[in-house]
Amino acid sequence: MPNPVDFMAPGFSSISRDFPGFLLDRPSKPASPLAKGLAIIFLVAGYSLFCWLAFSKSIENWESVYEFRITFWNGWINTIGISAAALGLSLLIGIITALARRSPFLPLRYSAAAYVETVRGLPLVVLVLFGFYGVANAVGWQDRLGVGITILSLFSGAYIAEMIRAGIESVSRSQWDSARAIGLGSFQTYRFVIFPQVTRQILPPLAGQFSSIIKDSSLLYIIGIPELTFAANQVNSATYSTFESFVPLGICYLALTLPVSLWTKWIERRMRYET
Repeated sequence: MPNPVDFMAPGFSSISRDFPGFLLDRPSKPASPLAKGLAIIFLVAGYSLFCWLAFSKSIENWESVYEFRITFWNGWINTIGISAAALGLSLLIGIITALARRSPFLPLRYSAAAYVETVRGLPLVVLVLFGFYGVANAVGWQDRLGVGITILSLFSGAYIAEMIRAGIESVSRSQWDSARAIGLGSFQTYRFVIFPQVTRQILPPLAGQFSSIIKDSSLLYIIGIPELTFAANQVNSATYSTFESFVPLGICYLALTLPVSLWTKWIERRMRYET
């Protein structure tokens, strides 16, 4: 008797014969584009069903929240500006601190180590409050936005410094000796030999840290900076619609963090090479 599977399209026939293995992706046998497409469809359908079951009975007052769409927009734009500035500044702080921790000059090395350990041992909310109401107020710096970006950059810079330092120390000693043997100076060694390898190694944790910068910027609302979380709290206070106010908040943060993650993965693929 003919097998009904034989009358199916060739692609679906192979799926039905080996359904569990069809969705597996191994280095020796990569998954087909059809399998990847089906996996994405299942994922989107599952997330959509979960969101519908979780929020369909809780979110009913969209009209009142929609009136504050300009407030959300302004807060989102401010969050983008704060995150972009803090991202660049924290990366610069991380590089300088990582190099300072490897300096032969002991006061500089110990100062960098003290900065890293102190910042990593304190929660960001404490640093924000102490930095603005303590240090900034004592020196007369009343620019909330500037203080907030600086505190956020110093907080994230300590973690980035440790990532970079770990990446530098993972480079074998023979490569340092080889660079010195061909006449490269310290700057040239870091520029042409060390940092290309360090960048490739620290990209995955660095992508997570960049996303954390965006999310950590939400704590700056406690010093009155009108970013996205500040806007959501304003809308919640005006409408008493908590779910409706914070669902857009989550969507807006995802719209910022997902592109950062995809961008770093693209760079990681571009820099991949056999070791």
